Amino acid sequence: MRADMIQESRHPDASRLADNAAWSREAFEAQLRERGKSYHIHHPFNVMLNTGKATPDQVRGWVANRFYYQIAIPIKDAAVLSNCPDPAVRRGWIQRILDHDGFEIGGIKDPGGIEAWLRLALAVGLTREEVLDLRHVLPAVRFAVDAYVNFARRAPWQESVCSSLTELFAPEIHKQRLATWPEHYHWIESEGLSYFRNRVGQARRDVEEGLAITLNHFTTRPLQERALEILQFKLDILWTMNDAMTTRYGVSS
Repeated sequence: MRADMIQESRHPDASRLADNAAWSREAFEAQLRERGKSYHIHHPFNVMLNTGKATPDQVRGWVANRFYYQIAIPIKDAAVLSNCPDPAVRRGWIQRILDHDGFEIGGIKDPGGIEAWLRLALAVGLTREEVLDLRHVLPAVRFAVDAYVNFARRAPWQESVCSSLTELFAPEIHKQRLATWPEHYHWIESEGLSYFRNRVGQARRDVEEGLAITLNHFTTRPLQERALEILQFKLDILWTMNDAMTTRYGVSS
């Protein structure tokens, strides 16, 4: 067989190998960040909230339903810890539970993000009781959030970490709320927005940790494509929650 024919016969396999080659860390991170186009910051219900078009009932409905997600976050993070054999990762990851559940250590006390969300609920006119007993939580919201927690319980811990990378896009949505809610919703007390203020910095810190773990673990092309699927799954969870609230409360134009 001539040398040029041998060379031609190898081209298809070489092309397929090239197509399946792992992305560089930079290219992989860019692919992850590209998924931000599906983040619920673009959902009509969220756009309505952040452009000042929501009614008080719509704001209250969102706050009450999102509370179910807030209380699920530390449960999800506990699932990550329970599946992770690496003590170094566990030492870092446990901060997320403290951020939401609060703590009192060595004279330092932080009531945590869940308590901050309850202050938001009070600021928009809800009572602690009606938020804590979950009476306003829609079945579809409950289903979506439970699916996320169940995923974290059953998946390899690295995949659960990857699912948290919607935090890549979270600082922007919190900054939007801080910029627009005081202008549009004068009836909401400023103290109620403390959750968003706190999460801007916390989310950036969490992104660094979760992104490093993801980039270090998902190093082959099939694994990287799996990571993108996982991130899209989490984005779909958040979008579905907004779909449910749209169905129940409507979207004001």
